Amino acid sequence: MDNLSALVALLLVVTSLAGLLFPAVIYPTEELRHAFLANDVVNLLIGLPVLLGSMWFARKGSPRGGLFLPGALFFVTYNAIAYTFALTSTWRFVPYLTLALLSGLAIVLWLLRVDGSAVRDALNGKVAERLCGGVLAGFGALFFLRGLAQLVQGTVSGAEWAVVLADLCTTPFWVIGGILLWRKHSLGYASGAGLLFQASMLFVGLLVFFILQPFVSGAPFPLADFMVVLVMGLMVFVPFGMFVRGGEFECR
Repeated sequence: MDNLSALVALLLVVTSLAGLLFPAVIYPTEELRHAFLANDVVNLLIGLPVLLGSMWFARKGSPRGGLFLPGALFFVTYNAIAYTFALTSTWRFVPYLTLALLSGLAIVLWLLRVDGSAVRDALNGKVAERLCGGVLAGFGALFFLRGLAQLVQGTVSGAEWAVVLADLCTTPFWVIGGILLWRKHSLGYASGAGLLFQASMLFVGLLVFFILQPFVSGAPFPLADFMVVLVMGLMVFVPFGMFVRGGEFECR
């Protein structure tokens, strides 16, 4: 799994640098450049360090490294899915689809390796299961239903359409993980911190994206959207911090 995670990190660097160095080739329309150039910077400034740091701590046997790694990989998966859908009309989607599949496979291998029963025994009663599970399930259902409504009503297109599809592909895992954690299932404990971490990083990444977009693509700074995302992010950061504080266990 270490080699697979390293391959994910390498492919993340290659795709992000390709977008920044050759934007006219990778993103053939102005809309795509506005949507993804700033996100390439986010991938390098946030996604890559978070992934490499999680890999390093997990390799050292750190309990928190084990908690963070699947979340860091899921952050990569989400972004790669959005790029894939946005670029499906050309060959350019292939590296991003490969990245999504590899990072998803790495998450599955991590879940197969971790001792869920040991995690549950170590964390039971220490991580505010109902609060953390409720936040995950609630936000997952909210974003899934919002995205579904947007597709049904036909109010999204282009790059925004790709982001909505990424939400629809990933937020069901928030709902499932949140319910399992609420019910104190071993898989809920094993995946809960990773899902909360991924959700937190998505909010952080979106805030940084809003800040970078005026400099990278010339788009205006969306102050109202920034404030809304900041408030929602705080609602995820708190339960994530509570989960991590009680998350002292060894991944095997």
